[in-house]
Amino acid sequence: MKKTDLEIILLPKEQWKGTRIPLTTRTSTYYDFDISPLDNDGCKIELVKKSFDKEVVHTQEENDFPDGLYQDYWENAEAYGVVGDNGELLACIQFSPEEWSNRMMVTELWITEELRGQGLGKRLMDKAKEVSAAQGRRAIILETQSCNTNAIGFYLHQGFELIGFDTCCYTNNDIGRQEVRINLGYFFHRDATRK
Repeated sequence: MKKTDLEIILLPKEQWKGTRIPLTTRTSTYYDFDISPLDNDGCKIELVKKSFDKEVVHTQEENDFPDGLYQDYWENAEAYGVVGDNGELLACIQFSPEEWSNRMMVTELWITEELRGQGLGKRLMDKAKEVSAAQGRRAIILETQSCNTNAIGFYLHQGFELIGFDTCCYTNNDIGRQEVRINLGYFFHRDATRK
């Protein structure tokens, strides 16, 4: 399938709810965290890109909560994607409003390996930006992991920036496992206040 043939369409909830997303992360690098303890003068946090000894692969089978479209805990989610000739999902983005903070959260972004590198990720993220702007959201937020350096690089290229991290989101040894939750944000207007 050629880049020009890839039409991004709305994936209706009644048809796509529960569709599993076969996320697999392959990486040879990660961001290591060095956090000096808090004292009266504050603390120091450094993120340094390092290399694994060998490629690391994370699959859905490792996850207690496999990724899927329209999970019940994402209220008012919208999903868009590319569907193949046989009805198979080839790429998708899902986002859900966080009403109390007037932000939009990207909950899923996936592209089949065969279609990566063709600008589809940018087009899907542009859809999230378009919908978020039309709803008057002040920011888009998302979560990734410190070992998913390809995704981090993509998000930074799309205008996202580091807004936080959680060193014990997945286990009590996330830093040691080189898999720390990273939160990134895209701001529509820096001086915007919560509505």
